Amino acid sequence: MNKKRTLGQLIKYAIVGCMNTILTLGVIFVCKSLLGVNEYVSNGIGYVVGIINSFLWNRSWVFNSRDGHMRSQAVRFLAGFFICYAIQLLIVWLINKSWFGETQYNILGFVLSGYGVATLIGNVAYTLCNFIYNKIFTFKK
Repeated sequence: MNKKRTLGQLIKYAIVGCMNTILTLGVIFVCKSLLGVNEYVSNGIGYVVGIINSFLWNRSWVFNSRDGHMRSQAVRFLAGFFICYAIQLLIVWLINKSWFGETQYNILGFVLSGYGVATLIGNVAYTLCNFIYNKIFTFKK
């Protein structure tokens, strides 16, 4: 495995993740606040748009996958999302229940609950698991 190439992909993956978060939140805001769509429906629409956006950018830019297997890649991508999300939820639950509880922490000037700290750790785990999953399974060469 080429470490320099993998690091470049990881950086691109992080950029796509940041752009995707902004897009998802923007769609939720537009649907809910400007169009008056129900908040749960708005949330669902935002996440569907986010997953599609993430798949397209990761396929074309991060992993440079241009073969003709888009449908099977999309299925694997969606499966990876659910697998890594389940891992993230498990990590958040385990950490929150065993270590943090209801305590509050001041991290770089931000006050976070124990759940907030657990969520940050879970999001890091999700990001790394999802990157590895997509590199090995979804967009393998």
